[in-house]
Amino acid sequence: MSRFGRGIRPRDSHGGLSDTPALDWFAFLILVLTGFTACAEFGSYAFVHPITRRLPQREFIAVEQGLLTSFGRVMPFLMPLTLIVAITFAISVWDEGGWTRGLATAAAIALAAAVISTVIVNVPINLQTAKWDPDDPPADWKQTRARWELFQGVRSWLLLTGFVLICACIAVRLDG
Repeated sequence: MSRFGRGIRPRDSHGGLSDTPALDWFAFLILVLTGFTACAEFGSYAFVHPITRRLPQREFIAVEQGLLTSFGRVMPFLMPLTLIVAITFAISVWDEGGWTRGLATAAAIALAAAVISTVIVNVPINLQTAKWDPDDPPADWKQTRARWELFQGVRSWLLLTGFVLICACIAVRLDG
């Protein structure tokens, strides 16, 4: 169990607390945060944007601007928070060494790379897209959105990888 307090322990067949390792509250928090963030971004990448790409110019830009308002309310807070929690988690399990340390560290690195690519590439393009007139976008709007799509894929896979690594790390901790 990490330094973050009592864990969630299963009950044995007689209703008492089991000797099975506990899932602590901090591990639960990181599973929820990374899971939600990764699933939201990967869902957008894999299921929403393939549809929006087929829309005519005006509708495409209007939908993208709408997505910016919905995702734009949550992700600027959630992505950095997820990274901070992942780094804190990696630090909290560092002394456990082995697979636990490696998986937690790799997860934090994947999430950091996702946040960095988001800030460097996706956010500036989002700011541009928000200002476009759907009836008269810039001449290079398709190339700009293609670049955004490429990096949406990169960050989505990085976020999903970070989540899977966190899951594996917690599984290793519970198993051992």
